Amino acid sequence: MPWLAQEAKFEPPGVGDFFLPPIFGSVTKPMVLVVLSVIIIAAFFLLASRNMKIVPSKFQFAAESIYDFSRNGITREQIGAKDFRPYVPLILTLFTFTLVNNIFGIIPIIQFPTFSHIGFPLALSVLVVYPVYHISGIRRHGLGGYLKNQLFPPGIPKPIYLLLTPIEIFTKFFMNPITLAIRVFAAMFAGHLILLVFTMGGEFLLLEASAWLKPASIIAWAFAIAMTFLEAFVQVIQAYIFALLSAGYIGAALAADH
Repeated sequence: MPWLAQEAKFEPPGVGDFFLPPIFGSVTKPMVLVVLSVIIIAAFFLLASRNMKIVPSKFQFAAESIYDFSRNGITREQIGAKDFRPYVPLILTLFTFTLVNNIFGIIPIIQFPTFSHIGFPLALSVLVVYPVYHISGIRRHGLGGYLKNQLFPPGIPKPIYLLLTPIEIFTKFFMNPITLAIRVFAAMFAGHLILLVFTMGGEFLLLEASAWLKPASIIAWAFAIAMTFLEAFVQVIQAYIFALLSAGYIGAALAADH
């Protein structure tokens, strides 16, 4: 039909929409957002702790709640009451840093989750979490004891080690940091892509589609709003999972048994 041939064609968003042009020089929006997140987190805790009171203000209460959740709900639970205290600042930082960079994806104007670029969570995992939990285990058990603890679980028939130990080497020294990063990256990438599809689809239906299709733009935007609330939930959960698994790796490295 001729009238169909005249219809504008919708170009769905894809991977290319995540590679934003530089703002100035070689500095991109995700780079700026990472720096901004550090400033926001530092300012939040500095202001909240500047004039602390026995009866906290709402601002102080919010900061204390985040700290308490990271300290007792994540670090202590995963590492244990005996060893958790030195790791509280690290897990608190990982949780808040991941959370803020995820939440950027639903903040108007910003609207970009930093961790939808695999390089950021991968750097955090490989350069921070990975060395911390291995060094912690080596300091606790010694190099030989740590490797034995991680690669040769007790109570297993010795012939099974021929199969199990290579798997443990691959998992503990290669896959753990990669999968830790991929979890949050995949969730942020997919969620942001879904929001782009519904938002850009609604705009296309309103501005480019035939008159009888224009009302469908309302449905598309309604889905975009609903998915925004779902994405906010996922962003918080993924920040929690990232911190939880990081603490879990440290706890496993410190444990006497595998």
